[in-house]
Amino acid sequence: MRTALSFAVVILANAAGEIAITRAMKQVGEVVNFTPLALLRVLRSAIRIRWMWVGLFLMTLQLFFMLMLLSWENVSFVIPATALSYVVGALGAKFLLGEKVSGVRWIGVSLVSIGVALVWIG
Repeated sequence: MRTALSFAVVILANAAGEIAITRAMKQVGEVVNFTPLALLRVLRSAIRIRWMWVGLFLMTLQLFFMLMLLSWENVSFVIPATALSYVVGALGAKFLLGEKVSGVRWIGVSLVSIGVALVWIG
């Protein structure tokens, strides 16, 4: 049970963290200048957005739960099983960020889901 709950935290926190950081970076705007001064300006803008901090918290939570999982299970099981975060990420991109997800991407998401199912039963 603890393994399944930890997987759920890893998958959901990873996808939600990426979505939150994406939302923050869309507010910051496109990074086009990669000089040190310009990157510092982007960083200063990003850390002022609440969604960036939410995303960083969720990604940190995901890291600690991933470390726990890796202490309990084989890496050959943990890494493929956490690929479900790609599925959750695609769903979040479509429904929370309003992104258009093409049919080919949904096929990819389906293939990832099938692969995760095979890892769980194998």
